[in-house]
Amino acid sequence: MVLLCKKIADSKWFQNFIIVVILLAGVLVGIQTYGEKVAHWTTIIDKLDWIILIIFTVEVLIKITAEGSQPQNYFKDPWNLFDFFIVVACYIGPFLGDNAEFLPVLRLIRILRVFKLITALSELQLIVGALLRSIPSMAYISLLLGMLFYIYGAMAVFLFGENDPIHFENLQRSILSLFRVITLEDWTDIMYINMYGCDSYGYDGNEALCVNPKSSPILASMFFVSFVLIGTMVVLNLFIGVIVNGMDETKTEIEMKAKVKRKNEENGTNLENEMKLLIDKVDSIKEELGVLTHLYDEEKSNSSLKENAKYYSNGES
Repeated sequence: MVLLCKKIADSKWFQNFIIVVILLAGVLVGIQTYGEKVAHWTTIIDKLDWIILIIFTVEVLIKITAEGSQPQNYFKDPWNLFDFFIVVACYIGPFLGDNAEFLPVLRLIRILRVFKLITALSELQLIVGALLRSIPSMAYISLLLGMLFYIYGAMAVFLFGENDPIHFENLQRSILSLFRVITLEDWTDIMYINMYGCDSYGYDGNEALCVNPKSSPILASMFFVSFVLIGTMVVLNLFIGVIVNGMDETKTEIEMKAKVKRKNEENGTNLENEMKLLIDKVDSIKEELGVLTHLYDEEKSNSSLKENAKYYSNGES
């Protein structure tokens, strides 16, 4: 049974089947977002939901059984824990009832099943693993980016607050505007407002807010171009570099684990072959001992007959 479950869990057809079921679960969640338009399909959708849940439950049971005498090994893999949590959550969902208070929870539980696609595809596991591995380094880069926003945001309030109150009236609005700039979303419009003055550019329909127009062509261009270069071209590229490095480390780790697993399987196969050879040798030795024992018994029996014959011949003489 254990070998059968292990063979099924490792088979390509089973993994592809689970991927198809996950995609079907995602399609069902998308259909349910149409509400009243698909109300007449509710019975069929609910039945399909239960069938999908049963398939996911069988998948978990197969993987646990495949661990043999150590089923706890299944829970040592975080991806397996994630699968197990989703299945358990889906079983808890119906007990919450149709109360409107729990409706968002039910919808969340259903949409979580789509995340099982991560556990089914090793490529997605690599990407997610790289992101999780990169979080500590990303935290320091985020701190650097936060310092950059704070410094440039305060400078923008002092330099452009009077001319452009829509974007730089206070610190929080200034930081939000700089976030727009760093995403390159029409950042040149904000720069031109402060280069040419709010009375000449960008305040059409908001003239009442432009009370202190002031043009700063050189200062504004230097400010925004430097912020875009530092923020977008340098700091954000650091995020990409950290993630790529995390992907390399995660890929190396996965390859090492696969190599160790393959080596252990080979060692297990070699040990099994050696055990079979030893058993065959023991059996052959037993056969040889049986033959020798039989020959010894025959020899002993012949010797006894010869002694008896000699004794009777001596008696007659």
